Amino acid sequence: MELYPIEAGHFKLDGGAMFGVVPKTLWERTNPADANNRIEMASRCLLVAHEDRLILIDCGMGNKQSEKFFSYYDRFGPYSLLGSLQKVGTHPSEITDVFFTHLHFDHCGGAIEKNKKGQLQPTFKNARYWVHQKHWQWAINPNVREKASFLPENLNPIEATGQLNFIEGDGAQLENSPFPFDILLMDGHTEKQMLPLFNYKGSKVVYAADLIPTVGHLPVPYVMGYDTRPLQTLKEKALFLEQAVANNYLLLLEHDPHHELISLKQTEKGIRLDQNFTFTRYF
Repeated sequence: MELYPIEAGHFKLDGGAMFGVVPKTLWERTNPADANNRIEMASRCLLVAHEDRLILIDCGMGNKQSEKFFSYYDRFGPYSLLGSLQKVGTHPSEITDVFFTHLHFDHCGGAIEKNKKGQLQPTFKNARYWVHQKHWQWAINPNVREKASFLPENLNPIEATGQLNFIEGDGAQLENSPFPFDILLMDGHTEKQMLPLFNYKGSKVVYAADLIPTVGHLPVPYVMGYDTRPLQTLKEKALFLEQAVANNYLLLLEHDPHHELISLKQTEKGIRLDQNFTFTRYF
């Protein structure tokens, strides 16, 4: 098995929303804000090459939305999903599976594109699209809080093509994963967020998704305002970080533009960043 981080683009989000009730004077030490109170974010996907499968984990927000939509997120930088796939020698038609940690637009938008006629179609025409069955039901019947994150133009075409596949099961870790990695389940951010856990070249690597989007979110109380069950997130994050330190997990951060792969250590203030690596230099 080989893993390839795929940079799908950088954008900005409101720092207050990203840190909830934590005061700006604290969170801006690690995540400095611009004049509009927005912090820099990455869309770091992951390509998994295993035997005859090419599995793409998350897809970024894509490029099919309107200029008005993207104006809220101030996209910047040279990266794009398809450009980064090309750099590792992969064409969209070669992707066999697309695995969604969850279906918020910044994680799944790149899976659907507009063709030359302006019609929506799958970006990865030969892939099976995977989502947790309970999360799918949560997404297509959204609560008021998350409705703006679950966009019909991202979800409906997946179902219409017949490429949608479900993962089922409950508990902290799924049994009998259909992938060459384990799956951790988290319910604080949204219903049944899935975090891949890899045994990779002698190390354990977790794709941290929105449980720990940036290094600044390592302190347990630093919970996003977007989380639907913040008290659940506190419990899940505390338990996960304890396991991560005990088992020497490396965390691949999806949303931190400055920290790609990190190790952790126990300190007097709690579990914090130990070392920061680039994926290719570490492995």
